[in-house]
Amino acid sequence: MEDVFNNKLKDILKKGQVYMKEPMENHTTLHIGGPADYFVAPSSVDEIMKVIDLCKSSNMPYYIMGNGSNLLVSDDGYRGLIMKIGDNFSQVSISKDGTVTAQGGILLSKLANAIAKESLTGFEFASGIPGTLGGAVYMNAGAYDGEMVQCLVSARVMDLDGEIYILSKDELELGYRTSILQKKDYILLEATMKFDKGNQEDIFGKMQELNRRRREKQPLDKYSAGSTFKRPDGYFAGKLISDAGLGGFQIGGAAVSDKHCGFLINKDNATAKDYASLIQEVIRVVYERFDVTLEPEVRFLGEF
Repeated sequence: MEDVFNNKLKDILKKGQVYMKEPMENHTTLHIGGPADYFVAPSSVDEIMKVIDLCKSSNMPYYIMGNGSNLLVSDDGYRGLIMKIGDNFSQVSISKDGTVTAQGGILLSKLANAIAKESLTGFEFASGIPGTLGGAVYMNAGAYDGEMVQCLVSARVMDLDGEIYILSKDELELGYRTSILQKKDYILLEATMKFDKGNQEDIFGKMQELNRRRREKQPLDKYSAGSTFKRPDGYFAGKLISDAGLGGFQIGGAAVSDKHCGFLINKDNATAKDYASLIQEVIRVVYERFDVTLEPEVRFLGEF
């Protein structure tokens, strides 16, 4: 079965796009995770559709990821296929009127630089977010008073049956860390955004300032999934965790960052079990102390 499936994958994709028993610690910002049975990196919409069709006809479980910045993969890995929409799917085009169209696999940092070089302002907030455009639209990513909803015009998405749709900003149903992509399991193929002209020096200056603030306040020198929890209504997750006395608290190799308690880090070769246990313990303690239930932004993949 495995050899047949693998051979069919190789009929669809090129050499270097298909891997077996691929360690997922190499593909997540947490640097945690066991092997995926199959790991593929398509470079076109056609390849994405063909791989999904093959998985469905073969009853092969599959999962689609971006940069892995919000992903915790089980120590046992994933029994199925993981498709990465990444570097192979990262083209961008910028029009003179400030319209930007980019594929879902482009890193936000790369996209922000491309936009800034055209003296367009409004995307500076995203320059330090460690994810792809697909992930950013999927969860309406935001930072420093900026969110994807502020710049999106439309998105080209694919459903799990391979049907492609163009969705307007309203149809994307963008809310706090949510979108129609989450609700319908849509794949972002490309997004169209609109920006105003600005002063290039000021734009790069703002990006540098935001990244300086990130370095000062966030544990960017440690492996993490960014902010581990969503912001509870009326509270800040990091402050609740700090006020609960959990700064530096550690289970195995996973720890609450002393620098910013909203970040749970892979401090010392943490396992997925360590990290998941730490999340649950933080949730438990904060609920006991403040009657507030923290909700993880991190997505769990595999058996826990």
